[in-house]
Amino acid sequence: MANKRVVVTGASSGIGAATVRLFRKHGWDVVGVARRKDRLDALAAETGAAVFVADLTKQDDVDALRDWLATTGEVHALVNNAGGAFGLDSVESSDADDWIRMYDINVIAVKRVVSALLPLLRKGAVDRGVADIMTVTSIAGHIAYEGGGGYNAAKFAAHAVVAVLRLELAGEPIRVLEIAPGMVKTDEFSLVRFGGDQARADAVYDNVPDPLVAEDIAETIVLTMELPNHVNLDLVTIKPVAQAAPHKVIRAELKPKL
Repeated sequence: MANKRVVVTGASSGIGAATVRLFRKHGWDVVGVARRKDRLDALAAETGAAVFVADLTKQDDVDALRDWLATTGEVHALVNNAGGAFGLDSVESSDADDWIRMYDINVIAVKRVVSALLPLLRKGAVDRGVADIMTVTSIAGHIAYEGGGGYNAAKFAAHAVVAVLRLELAGEPIRVLEIAPGMVKTDEFSLVRFGGDQARADAVYDNVPDPLVAEDIAETIVLTMELPNHVNLDLVTIKPVAQAAPHKVIRAELKPKL
């Protein structure tokens, strides 16, 4: 068969960009998808990945992505990585528009992309023996925390979508995978969440020994998809050792209690 080809959404920065880089190092053909053309072009020049500019909250863009993929080769795997958090206010005081934005990109966009690309993934499975649908959710989709209302709701919903999809695709050679990261220090996640407030974003990681970085998540994604075809890691929860839960983070040196 030709090289395996994977589509990675949210590829312009952070986990998505790191995942594109690592798949390319492992010899995969990669299509990076995001809204920011300049970032995608730089990633393509660096890695040799193909790129496609799309806003996954717009059905026309998703349809255009599907049509372009269909004319350029097989699709063997999908990484639904595009997502985001907006705000850290209470359920009472948070902005409903922020909740709508979070639901649109974290949940509805996943549904749009899966619906559009499943026929292509089925064809790819014939050639490869298996196809993969990986969705990056969050521990926020499994454990609620104060201030997380809208993001919790969106990621809990994304987790439910993955679980339902796995049931619906049972009997087909398609692995439905989920990775739920905890604290990951990237350039943009917290900065976007806090509306560009750099000091507030930096404070999230203050004195936390070795928070995860984007490359840690990328390694886990690639490892999961390169396991033998019959192995399905339904859910991988990944956190730094300093984080026991969303609401319990150690901000000091980790020491054995001798």
